[in-house]
Amino acid sequence: MKESHRFAAPQEETLVEEAVGLEEAVADGWHIVLFNDDHNTFDHVIECLMAYCGHELLQAEQCALIVHTKGKCSVKNGDFDELEPICTALSERDLSAEIEPA
Repeated sequence: MKESHRFAAPQEETLVEEAVGLEEAVADGWHIVLFNDDHNTFDHVIECLMAYCGHELLQAEQCALIVHTKGKCSVKNGDFDELEPICTALSERDLSAEIEPA
């Protein structure tokens, strides 16, 4: 992911806590997994997460950072029928996203 958005990176402990929280949040049902790429900027990813997944700015920034450092991140969970149009919208915005069972 290209860096264009400047924000204070959370400390490693916070990043791990957030990742654990995301894993616990998707224990049931389906989730959208966002994958890292080398052409989208942080700004673009953050804007898409806010627009399509309903993330607040801080949550979108943290998910973008997790995607960048870990290679992927669960960004939304729910029923398959609810997630399908969101995943399609993210893909149409050139993000690499897939729906996976939790």
